[in-house]
Amino acid sequence: MSDTAMVARKRDGDPPAWRPLVDEELADQLLGKAQAEGVELLGPDGLLSQVTKAVLERALAEEMTGHVGFEKHGLAGRGSGNSRNGTTGKTVLTDVGAVGLEVPRDRAGTFEPQIVRRGQTRLEGFNDRIIALYARGMTTRDIRAHLREIDGVEVSPDLISGVTGAVIEELAEWQARPLDAVYPVIFIDALMVKIRDGVVTNRAVYVAIGIDCEGAKQVLGLWAGPTTGESAKFWLTVLPELKSRGVAEVCIVCCDGLTGRPDAITVTWPQAIVQRCVVHLIRASLRYASTRYWTPLTRDLKLIYTAADEAAAAAALDAFAGNWESRYPAIVKLWRAHWPEFTPFLAFPPEVRKVIYTTDENVNPSCPVGCGRLAAPAAAA
Repeated sequence: MSDTAMVARKRDGDPPAWRPLVDEELADQLLGKAQAEGVELLGPDGLLSQVTKAVLERALAEEMTGHVGFEKHGLAGRGSGNSRNGTTGKTVLTDVGAVGLEVPRDRAGTFEPQIVRRGQTRLEGFNDRIIALYARGMTTRDIRAHLREIDGVEVSPDLISGVTGAVIEELAEWQARPLDAVYPVIFIDALMVKIRDGVVTNRAVYVAIGIDCEGAKQVLGLWAGPTTGESAKFWLTVLPELKSRGVAEVCIVCCDGLTGRPDAITVTWPQAIVQRCVVHLIRASLRYASTRYWTPLTRDLKLIYTAADEAAAAAALDAFAGNWESRYPAIVKLWRAHWPEFTPFLAFPPEVRKVIYTTDENVNPSCPVGCGRLAAPAAAA
């Protein structure tokens, strides 16, 4: 196996994903040579740029061999009607900076390279870098300066605007795409995200995630709200938009306890069941309590949301009130006020309860409010 291939044999017993492309010995040789010659790792003439150049040019040479059908200087090329015809220099922008390449030509002019296509001036990974910097709130000027200082790459404002503009167009198309007519479950919630709009501020981003009839989750849409806090009024614009994109019926809508949001749901889908997020309900409960009582409180609340049915849950709530109402009447009042939206999931089997009990995509097992133990309804019901 040649050094230029830079592929190490798969180790015995390794799964297919574990195929080291560069072995440690070769990496040490490259680093040692770079250090001895004073070559930096990064930068326009750095080690990574030179390795990228070598790999791309080798790949282009192999493409040419496959195109003409014989090795360079091979006797099989005599009288074949086509042969190599030198190279053409070009510069492409890559993740490691600008790389100068010598792209092979053929005499017939029919060679169409696929690794670096004709007219291509940047690899796809370079576009991803621009998008990542843009997503972090950097301006066009900031991105140009960053690429110039770190990678030694000079790019035009039009190139950056073109890359980011294409993403914005794709995002707009994604946001307006048609949706399924029926979703058994939709989760709606808002996330606080830092957004640059002149200045960087915390803004509410409204999220809708649906479970389709095949059981797959889909992100139905993301909407940046006009204010820093979540607003039920804004949901009155989001949910009708989902309906206008084709969502005619929803069986269950899971949400937190934002005042006015159940009304926004029933206005859009009158037959939908509104399920109050149990995790949010427990977090809201513990805001009224001293941390010293969180453990016994969550233990007693668990008897409510893991009850076998609504009647058993009501009995558990009465027992909870008997133990805690004198100390924390607001917690009991909170549960009774949200009881109609809390209880629907108790009518379902354990497998369904696990799906609809919370809007949180990632429930932390170490959560101090006990939300990590909310997976228990499946086992306890």
